[in-house]
Amino acid sequence: MGNRLSRIYTRTGDDGSTGLGDGSRVGKDSLRVTAYGTVDELNSTIGMVLATDGVPDDVREVLTQVQHDLFDLGGELCIPGMATVQDSDIARLESTLDDLNEPLPPLKEFILPGGGMAAACGHLARTVCRRAEREVVALARAEDIRAQPQRYLNRLSDLLFVICRVLARASGHGEVLWQHERRRKPKPAAE
Repeated sequence: MGNRLSRIYTRTGDDGSTGLGDGSRVGKDSLRVTAYGTVDELNSTIGMVLATDGVPDDVREVLTQVQHDLFDLGGELCIPGMATVQDSDIARLESTLDDLNEPLPPLKEFILPGGGMAAACGHLARTVCRRAEREVVALARAEDIRAQPQRYLNRLSDLLFVICRVLARASGHGEVLWQHERRRKPKPAAE
């Protein structure tokens, strides 16, 4: 990388455009920039999870690897034609998901975001991941991109959900279950 980042501002984006990794320029509101920008936002929200206390070492290791993967994925989206996310990355997510999910009790209700600070930050990361996935889908409809980024984000959102369950239990707060019975229909009044 050398001295590439020695000058932080360039003024070249003042007109509403930005440079892609291949040197071409696009609008800052292009589908491609929106997609890799949201991947960057996702990476930041995972950083919030990692900045909280009480994240188990195995989860910390998984999320740190995910942050590296997301930097690669963002690079792939930023450089048209580049391929960084591999099927093996997706398989690793699936294996990790299975390992973390196996000891958890089966779900009988939906879970509300919460369960302690780490789990709540994890739920935020999960929802940003879903948005990143939607934006990559939109990009794929407009431009030719590989399927792996979309598949990676889809699997990652599932993994983040399971990690939230693990974090809620590790914190001692437990999972916050949706109480669907609270809206039972009232009985008609007697006339």
